[in-house]
Amino acid sequence: MGDPRRIRNKYETPRRLWDSERIRKEKKLASTYGLKNMREVWLALQQLKKARRNAIRNIALGQMGVEKGKPLLVRLAKLGILPADADLEDVLSLTVENFLDRRLQTRVVKKGLARTMRQARQLITHGFIAVRGRKVTVPSYMVDAEEDQYISYYKPIDVSISEPAQKKNSQKSDSQQAAS
Repeated sequence: MGDPRRIRNKYETPRRLWDSERIRKEKKLASTYGLKNMREVWLALQQLKKARRNAIRNIALGQMGVEKGKPLLVRLAKLGILPADADLEDVLSLTVENFLDRRLQTRVVKKGLARTMRQARQLITHGFIAVRGRKVTVPSYMVDAEEDQYISYYKPIDVSISEPAQKKNSQKSDSQQAAS
């Protein structure tokens, strides 16, 4: 039967784990994109590093590298991260936000199916979101550019604010205004 293979992380931890500037940036990314923990930021950073590393290798090879770099460009164009007519130098200008924008969680909010990132994450994990009619329960699912238009509700749900909740919110805001 053999030994079971060793499962490795799909991300690298930062070299300087307690760097305050890096922590501040990652916390801002995590709050902006509604990420559960820093590991999700590190996963996106690893995807970016891998794409940049492949692009640098292929640029260094010259003309032969341009042909070897085509699959990388096709994959990034299919994900919607780069335009179809991009070249290898454009890969070097990518940021981690480009990869985080293609997550299902972010696409659900941008499409208007959820009001906040937290709500989008909850809808996805509870099975209310579908891509091409198939239920997807992974918030980090990378949505292709062509799949973007097929994101919809799997089950009918009303995410609008109900009237009692609106009254509570208005009462809270009235009491806060009176206190100030």
